[in-house]
Amino acid sequence: METAEAIYIERTYDAPAEAVFDAWTDERVLRRWFHAQRDWTTSEASVDLRIGGAVRVVMHDPVKGEDHGGGGHYTEVDRPTRLAFTWTWDRDHRETLIEIDFEASAGGGTTVRFTHSNLRDLEAARNHEEGWGNCFDNLERALAGEGAESTERSR
Repeated sequence: METAEAIYIERTYDAPAEAVFDAWTDERVLRRWFHAQRDWTTSEASVDLRIGGAVRVVMHDPVKGEDHGGGGHYTEVDRPTRLAFTWTWDRDHRETLIEIDFEASAGGGTTVRFTHSNLRDLEAARNHEEGWGNCFDNLERALAGEGAESTERSR
């Protein structure tokens, strides 16, 4: 029997909603944070930010020498409040859905509410929850300027 699981993550970042939204949609910024472990890298990130446009990311595990790629298509784009896209890993044919809401707070920060649904089973949900948790930690560092090229830091 096939089941569908979902994970939910909520994080608040000390950055404006526009900057957090753009971190999800700017290929250069995605390469700095979209990987499931801190010591991994993002070797590929491509974005066609429009309904039906493609998104693709490839993460590289330097210890195992493995690439983990996936992608999908945007189903909602409402800068800077909402982003949704399908997602399928290269080695898995199951299409999942990622939905992200960005809510600006009075202090200039942004609360991100993230849902990844239609995951295969509880094990997949647990694995994705760990990976996404690490991605969200990486995102926090990227928004703080860590890992940014010197020209981007000086903006």
